[in-house]
Amino acid sequence: MSLYDEGHTIAGWTGFGIATVGGAVVGLGVCTSSPAAAAGGLAVVAVSVLVTWALHLSGWGKPPGVRPRGQWGMRVRDARAREGHPGCVGCRLAGRGRRTVAASAAAAPSLPEVLPGEPVPVSPVD
Repeated sequence: MSLYDEGHTIAGWTGFGIATVGGAVVGLGVCTSSPAAAAGGLAVVAVSVLVTWALHLSGWGKPPGVRPRGQWGMRVRDARAREGHPGCVGCRLAGRGRRTVAASAAAAPSLPEVLPGEPVPVSPVD
């Protein structure tokens, strides 16, 4: 049995349901030549994206990958949602999962400060 549990989340199924209704309204609008219905269906699809994103950020959507069997259930919230999931675009858009400024400054190598008019120090090349 696989250790992966992809898409079995409240956020995923709720977004899918809303997007399905939106897609049906778009199809109805196309079949009846109603631009208002087609636009309304597209608006419902856009709402499905926002609802899914909000549910994901509140812990009802889980990141892809291997999870312990105890976290496979749909009623289990993701405790790591506050910090952001690594590689998750939705978390990055919400400002989660980024390194702090202090951590990124510590990781960046410091360069020697050169004042205008001074020669730039060059390290020898091996």
